[in-house]
Amino acid sequence: QVQLVESGGGLAQAGGSLRLSCAVSGRTFIVNAMGWFRQAPGKERESVAVISWNGAVTNYADSVKGRFTISRDNAKNTVYLQMNSLKPEDTAVYYCAADRHSPYSTAMRDYDYWGQGTQVTVSS
Repeated sequence: QVQLVESGGGLAQAGGSLRLSCAVSGRTFIVNAMGWFRQAPGKERESVAVISWNGAVTNYADSVKGRFTISRDNAKNTVYLQMNSLKPEDTAVYYCAADRHSPYSTAMRDYDYWGQGTQVTVSS
């Protein structure tokens, strides 16, 4: 199995920054693509950013392009999400997820392992 633990969430003001981390443990060698997803109250979970197994390819939701950056350090088994220029509409629970089959995937249904989530709240 694979365990994912997110950290770095919290309260930020609009225009501010936060950096989320996702530590991967267990059978880390089976992890391929990874991604960050979020779910706001009353809304469906949505994709924020995904990254290929080697970090060479990334994809972002239109709503975060130019503001968020996903990266990974495979030596440390960690994925990051740098969030800048935060907006109140970024408020959500952010989840880290790992795909054991695909080297790169933008489809949420492909992701097999999920963390418990970390709350991000952006005040106006």
